[in-house]
Amino acid sequence: MRSVVIVGAGVIGRSVGLALRRHGVTTYLTDADPEAALAGERCGAGFAARPPRQADIAVLAVPPDQVAPVLAEHQKLGTARCYTDVSGVKVPLHREVRAYGCDLTSLVSGAPVVGGGQGPAQPRADLFDGRPWALTPTEATGNLALNCALELVALCGAVSVLLAPEAHDRAVALVSHAPHLVASLVAARLLGGDESAVRLAGQDLRDVTRTADGDPERWAEILTANAGPVADQLDDWAAEAQAMARELRDAARSGDATGPVRLRETLRFGAAGRARIREPDTPRP
Repeated sequence: MRSVVIVGAGVIGRSVGLALRRHGVTTYLTDADPEAALAGERCGAGFAARPPRQADIAVLAVPPDQVAPVLAEHQKLGTARCYTDVSGVKVPLHREVRAYGCDLTSLVSGAPVVGGGQGPAQPRADLFDGRPWALTPTEATGNLALNCALELVALCGAVSVLLAPEAHDRAVALVSHAPHLVASLVAARLLGGDESAVRLAGQDLRDVTRTADGDPERWAEILTANAGPVADQLDDWAAEAQAMARELRDAARSGDATGPVRLRETLRFGAAGRARIREPDTPRP
């Protein structure tokens, strides 16, 4: 891979540029705000200019609702041979790019997983090192586009995870979107607590509610875009929570501390599920 165009010079876009520059890839930054592209150039993420010739791939690091029109524009201009994006929800995006009449053979939609309630504060060359990066090819995706996207992810230091768009959205509902909403529900309960109670909050509660710090408007858009899979997760959790509440009330009435079978089972399953979460892979030297 020799050249990459990054459309959208925010933190993610600049981090992609910095990561690629480590490997000598020539990167170009474009943005609706020219100052953002110039800021990316100053931090070393690439040249604030359009490429002189067609690039190998364009990374669309723009808000989700802009991906389809931006993709259509750059495909018409012939900016790159292949295209990818960094949006967190895939089924609506694929529906929108089809509606815009985009060339689907050159698109591999992607989503790097970088964590954090607010997202990274500053661009970093090592932001993606060892992190999973979902790629969601479809039956229309060409081999050139897929291979180019796989190379991009590897050069950024991330680990590719191939998923169908529907499977991706179900997966992020399970591991990110629904947990974020539950963290917000837990944190919101603190507003009704006495100050003396809140002062007893320790690290466990900070860990559970950490992602509730995320921008509410941004997360409202994400959760709405993935509404069906997130609602399915919440329905399952609500059923489990109601069953556990009934068991705990029975235990409270009977005074039998040995009774709550479901409680113990859930705690065991929780520990086993927590053990399945992998730490990021060790970055390559």
